[in-house]
Amino acid sequence: MEPYASILNDLKQKTDKTLKHMKDQLGSIRTGRASPTLVDTIRVEYYGTMTPLNQIAHVSVPEPRQLMIKPFDGSPQVVKDIEKAIQKSDLGLNPQSDGKQLRLSMPPLSGEQRQKLVAKVKDLVEQNHVALRNERRDANKLADQMKKDGKMTEDQCKKAHDAIDKELKGVEQKLQEMLRAKSKEILED
Repeated sequence: MEPYASILNDLKQKTDKTLKHMKDQLGSIRTGRASPTLVDTIRVEYYGTMTPLNQIAHVSVPEPRQLMIKPFDGSPQVVKDIEKAIQKSDLGLNPQSDGKQLRLSMPPLSGEQRQKLVAKVKDLVEQNHVALRNERRDANKLADQMKKDGKMTEDQCKKAHDAIDKELKGVEQKLQEMLRAKSKEILED
């Protein structure tokens, strides 16, 4: 086993977290279609505690441009609290309530709105690229320190740097694929 294996394992865990975070961020960006992940980031004051919406209600997609939110606890107060939380969110959607459940209709996005959303997605991807570059820098520093401390040879240090670069290139490709997929989803109607 190579002496730098622990550096690669640590890097892999960090890059996996970065990818998961990116996926969560992209899921909360509105497209022309309804998706339950759209409301995943919304927190509702539920009996004095800020609780994720998906933990207190079932979110479904009855139609391509509509979300239905049905609280597990059918009390009218919970429906009102969910409605307030959605209105406070940056989704720009106004829920319709019948007292027992809420419906969110997704109006079609204008061309300008779509371009703004694509720009937002690109910014998010760039922020995650910066995080990945920082992770690469830290891993390379750790490898250099191990070489300096005599825990690995010059050749092993070079292999470590190459392995770190290879890992990051794969993750950066995944980020680019996520960017392309989300941009396509936003731009198509």
